[in-house]
Amino acid sequence: MKEEDIRKRDAFNKYLELVEADVKNFFDFKSFVEIKCPACADGNCVFQFEKQGFRYVSCNKCFTLYVNPRPPVETVREFYSKSPSSTFWINEFFKPVMDVRREKIFKPRAEYVSKMCGKGSGLIIGDIGAGYGLFLNELREILPENYYVAIEPSVEMSDICNKSGLEVKCMFLEDVNEISERGGGDLLTAFELLEHLVDPVYFIKKVNCLLKPGGLFFLTTLNAKGFDILMLWDRSKSIFPPHHLNFFNPSSIKYLFERLGFEIVEISTPGKLDWSIVEGMIKNEGVDLGRFWSLLSKESDEKCKKGLQDWISRNNLSSHMSLLAKKS
Repeated sequence: MKEEDIRKRDAFNKYLELVEADVKNFFDFKSFVEIKCPACADGNCVFQFEKQGFRYVSCNKCFTLYVNPRPPVETVREFYSKSPSSTFWINEFFKPVMDVRREKIFKPRAEYVSKMCGKGSGLIIGDIGAGYGLFLNELREILPENYYVAIEPSVEMSDICNKSGLEVKCMFLEDVNEISERGGGDLLTAFELLEHLVDPVYFIKKVNCLLKPGGLFFLTTLNAKGFDILMLWDRSKSIFPPHHLNFFNPSSIKYLFERLGFEIVEISTPGKLDWSIVEGMIKNEGVDLGRFWSLLSKESDEKCKKGLQDWISRNNLSSHMSLLAKKS
């Protein structure tokens, strides 16, 4: 899989331009609040860089990268619901690659998650930030005898989920009181969501409350110690505010979940795009990362590049991180 398969460069760059304009219209930096590390709650941090007025710092204790100070929750919610960039993302960025993403991302993800459920039936499975319901619909194809709930604050996307036969809670997870009248969740999922949250601690506590004892939570998020993020750092397009506020890493996310009442089942970095992202920045946007990486980009064959990506993923060095945790 290549970056261009699921994220068209021109559309993504246009989207980032719109986000930058929206920041000026939606955010008052005087209202931002200082916080402690969202992973370990330590107060000692080191400034790393600034993007569009948002300050990124790293925790001295667990090396989580995060925005500090950060905006109020209400401001972020308004940004997501009303900004022109959010509308562009839905209609111009996501929809043209939706079918490709279904095939290359959501279907394999559903196949992986189905193995966690075994041959069980009657399970209550909820996807947080369900979008168009692509993941839940793919999982339902594999395991039709379970009960599926889409938690999605967008009215437009919730309506699409509803029409596909999913139960829908059109709200943010933080406002959900129960997953279903049938009981607590057996499995909850959240894909590429944790990095967006103003208060990830409250979010994870809420997940814990909504799960049955022994229930599972499976998520994917960005890894601050991942290859393409460390290589590109402040030039990384994965680091763009106000969307991406939290960048945990395998050790810090483990600490976070354990202190909030979860048992870690597995943490891995199954990413496939690290090198493709870096190569794209070298070839298409003139980023200079040194002679070795330039040589690799220009002269190495696909077998070599695939071998590098496999090594990155296998050694937990990818910027795409997944976690499976069980409610204690």
